[in-house]
Amino acid sequence: MLTNSPASQSKPIILDSLPDFRIPAQGCPPRTRLHIDLILLAIEALELGGSEAMLLAARELELQDIIKNRVVLWRMRSTNPWRRSYTRRPLTPEEAKALVVIASHMARRMTVLIRQLLTAYQQLLEKQVPLEQHFRLYKYLERFQAHFRSRMNPRRSKVAAYNSQEKLNELAISLLSQLLFCTGTSGRQRLWTSLFDGELP
Repeated sequence: MLTNSPASQSKPIILDSLPDFRIPAQGCPPRTRLHIDLILLAIEALELGGSEAMLLAARELELQDIIKNRVVLWRMRSTNPWRRSYTRRPLTPEEAKALVVIASHMARRMTVLIRQLLTAYQQLLEKQVPLEQHFRLYKYLERFQAHFRSRMNPRRSKVAAYNSQEKLNELAISLLSQLLFCTGTSGRQRLWTSLFDGELP
């Protein structure tokens, strides 16, 4: 269900491109927070210095009043319940929108690379060739695994389910597909809406 808030008058105009959902007072649901952080994790694996690039994108998109610096960005991402650094602070709808806008913006810039990696992955699977044979794809998967293992809490059962390289590769490729999904027409809006599927009354 959509709703309008008086606060929407003062929020960055770009956030108006995403619909307002009736989100509980405690903020965005856990699945939404998890999904946003994993999408950003995939972007970091694609682009060296990804967190700095996110802050730069925040300035380019005039979202610096929401994402002021690296610490604020880290706190927002630490609302992901899978993280070692998980904090119970809520992620507000405005913050979640800002992160989705940044993710979509960065994914659009990397559209060609994302397509190339997904195409290479399919070709390697069909030919039963080791993924290591494609340098760029292998480096993405390697960095994603390193980021995931260093930041997610292995004591959580859902994180433990990704304790194998194969499972982490599957997750990394799935996130690449979702990033490609962001780059199409209305991709930002479709990603935002997908984050709340089955989560809202």
